[in-house]
Amino acid sequence: MAKTARQKSLDRWTKQKWRTPSGKKSSETGEVYAPAKTISKLKSTKKGRSKLAAANKKKREATKAGKQHASHGLHKKKNRTGAKKTRKRRTKKK
Repeated sequence: MAKTARQKSLDRWTKQKWRTPSGKKSSETGEVYAPAKTISKLKSTKKGRSKLAAANKKKREATKAGKQHASHGLHKKKNRTGAKKTRKRRTKKK
């Protein structure tokens, strides 16, 4: 039986090596978890380092506020459930 698209996506996600930028536990440093390739790519440029620093700041603020998840923007423009964001359109009444 062939795997569904969701199963294939989960397989790819599982095979990725996830870590924090420092390599330490996120509970100790307050840093975001991301795939190792993404972290190395971000660390290689000045713009990427500032993006990573901003994401870590948002993560620390959310953690301090008692939230389990932080919307830091590193994970490909998707919301937490993985569904694409849709914009509601308003219609004017005439």
